[in-house]
Amino acid sequence: MEQNVIHLNHCQKEIFCFAVPQVCPSCGEELKGRRLQEAPVSLPSPFTDGHKTSCCLLVAPAHNNQDRDFSGTSDLHTGISNTKGVVYNYTQDGVQQDQSGWGHCVSIPLVRPDTFHMLAQWDQYLERFSEGPTWDPVWHKFHEDDHNCFSFCLQFLNSILAMEGRSLLSREDFTRSFILPRMRRVSKYTTLIQHLQKHQYYMVDRQETETQGDRQDESAPTS
Repeated sequence: MEQNVIHLNHCQKEIFCFAVPQVCPSCGEELKGRRLQEAPVSLPSPFTDGHKTSCCLLVAPAHNNQDRDFSGTSDLHTGISNTKGVVYNYTQDGVQQDQSGWGHCVSIPLVRPDTFHMLAQWDQYLERFSEGPTWDPVWHKFHEDDHNCFSFCLQFLNSILAMEGRSLLSREDFTRSFILPRMRRVSKYTTLIQHLQKHQYYMVDRQETETQGDRQDESAPTS
């Protein structure tokens, strides 16, 4: 089970840990009874249960990724969830409809919650698209580079954009705008977890003007 990362401020330091210490690891002062604005908070994890998402692009470790990690050298797999959390994903055997196996992944929402007309038809669109001959292994074989799980997700998204009369996304644009920002956050969060497992605490000088999300991105150790 993934450990929660606790963030707290004290003595002009930002302190990250798995459990609130009795005394400040920086100055040694007792932490009991600190002011409310300095109360510890849990950092939001970048990971989610894909089967509890709706209308999202999901990124998870590939089946051959034995370490089940998200490092830049590991194989990843992508899929799209319907409104019930079933994950449609393209493999060498064609499109799969997984009801399990995506419990630890990165999710990228594709539909705004107030877009009711799209939410109402999403499952129908996804089912119809996945049944097309492009994803039938009899007609088109899976190819690691140019006809793969990401191709399936991107082409489905572009089919939705086309129906709405919006500009299509290239692989490069979609990766740069949607995938990379989240994977950078995953990398920083994972690095922070690994640091805490070895050293118990991670401390940096406090940045008064940054938000909690910024603090995780900017404060995570680089090694």
